[in-house]
Amino acid sequence: MNNNNIIVFFIADIIGQPGFNITAKLLPGLVKKHNVDLVIANGENGFNGRGMTEKLAAEYHAIGIDVITSGNHIFDNYKVYPVFKNDENLLRPMNYPRGVAGRGFTVFTIKSGAKVGVLNLQGRTFMQTIDCPFQTGQYWCEKIRTETPVIITDFHAEASAEKQAMGWFLDGKVSAVIGTHTHVQTADERILPGGTAFITDVGMTGPFDSVIGMSKEVSIKRFTLQTPFKYEIASDNIRLNAALLEINPADGKAVKIERIALP
Repeated sequence: MNNNNIIVFFIADIIGQPGFNITAKLLPGLVKKHNVDLVIANGENGFNGRGMTEKLAAEYHAIGIDVITSGNHIFDNYKVYPVFKNDENLLRPMNYPRGVAGRGFTVFTIKSGAKVGVLNLQGRTFMQTIDCPFQTGQYWCEKIRTETPVIITDFHAEASAEKQAMGWFLDGKVSAVIGTHTHVQTADERILPGGTAFITDVGMTGPFDSVIGMSKEVSIKRFTLQTPFKYEIASDNIRLNAALLEINPADGKAVKIERIALP
């Protein structure tokens, strides 16, 4: 990797305590190995699979996670609201309606003094009908580019088609569009013609002997009996999914994206 380029490590949706534990174990070595400048992680499933708390956000930062992105589940735990007030590096999707607590982007200054914008957006297909992520994304990308051309976008969405459309829509406007939410890592990482790194879904960090991180037994009951059962986080076969990005700080174009699946 070029020492002048910015290295970003984006950790896929962290699932509860199992996801936190493997991140805490592996992240220091990965940061050292790849000379990482900025660590981003989606933390919407951090607290027992739903939401975030002030204590947990502090623990994320303590193990080396600089910016925490999220999605629809970040609001499932009311304890997140104080975090929004005190932690400018905890994000919720930017395209929630005006008046919703929290912020949807941050500009983080790395050790070299360079600035990296992080923008959080949420899709609408099979999800809440919130404000348009495309119009919102374009507007805020233009705002962030007045400070830095390096912008990482977490697009938290259900439909692969919507994620791919966002990748093409923001190509050349941002450094990366990283899909989250579906918890299954896709093998389509690439750099689009305009210089934007893209992957439809970066996956999840947590128990893989599960149904997207939750107990397979409970999940099967929900599908077969069509009645509510309380979700429980699974505990076996813990893995870390991530994307490693290399970005030219001069123009914000990605020069490399690598899909990570450990161990």
